[in-house]
Amino acid sequence: MELRDIEIFLTLAEELHFGRTAERLHVSQARVSQAIRKQERRIGSPLFDRTSRRVELTPIGHKLRDDLRQAYDLIQGGLARAAAAGSGLHGTLRLGVMGALGNELRPVIEKFEARYAECDVLISEFHFSDPFGGLRAGEVDVQLMWLPIREPDLVHGPSLLTEGRVLAVASTSPLADRASVSLEDLGDLVVLDPGTVVPAYWIESMLPQRTPQGRVIRRGQVARTFHEVLGHIAGGRLVSPLNAHVSRYYSYPGIRFVPIEDAPLTEWALVWPRASAADPILKAFVDTVQGG
Repeated sequence: MELRDIEIFLTLAEELHFGRTAERLHVSQARVSQAIRKQERRIGSPLFDRTSRRVELTPIGHKLRDDLRQAYDLIQGGLARAAAAGSGLHGTLRLGVMGALGNELRPVIEKFEARYAECDVLISEFHFSDPFGGLRAGEVDVQLMWLPIREPDLVHGPSLLTEGRVLAVASTSPLADRASVSLEDLGDLVVLDPGTVVPAYWIESMLPQRTPQGRVIRRGQVARTFHEVLGHIAGGRLVSPLNAHVSRYYSYPGIRFVPIEDAPLTEWALVWPRASAADPILKAFVDTVQGG
């Protein structure tokens, strides 16, 4: 069985749709049908049950999928490692993240390190109070940041992660036991002051200065690290919109995380200096993260 026919079978076993399989592999639907018929003739048994409404694996198809998937992954991994060895890439990529977000990229980091055996990824934390300082000082090579990014000397890739938002409030707050809050509720509250280093457009996307109806959202305590923010929230001095992953990674005494029902989704993307775009390790990492 040719490798391309194996790829067609495995993709159809995943998609269970001839048209989507053809589109995904950039071949004609007739080519997909031809490959499956060829395999079924060779095996002497149907691999898929086909009707006008659905496509399903037969029991033999299920078994073949499980057996071929493992072998196919080994072949692809071997080819990728050989290509990586031939490229001569070696060294450390320094990845900047906020808080626990490095764990969200763990699968692609492991994929990168498996593909490029002589390369590794070093995760470094940066704070929202100085979002671009590490990149511009050369302390990190690339950062995972929320969009938008409108810095002329920086480049960002496509969105990698998308999530909703929560409002962190003191457990004694009247909002603590609510099922959700709205951005309009911020007009009655005090949020943190991020300081003067943060670009206004960037922090505005997370901490708006006005509610949807135009009421001013008051700024309170200055906070330059995430733990400072949590301390002020627990003390009842302010509240803060945060990204939803925080509620999965943090359990802080005296704080409740309440979903914000009408907040825009946060999109996260890799950001790197425009001058570093040709760096081979950076390019290999970005390609890997983006599915290359």
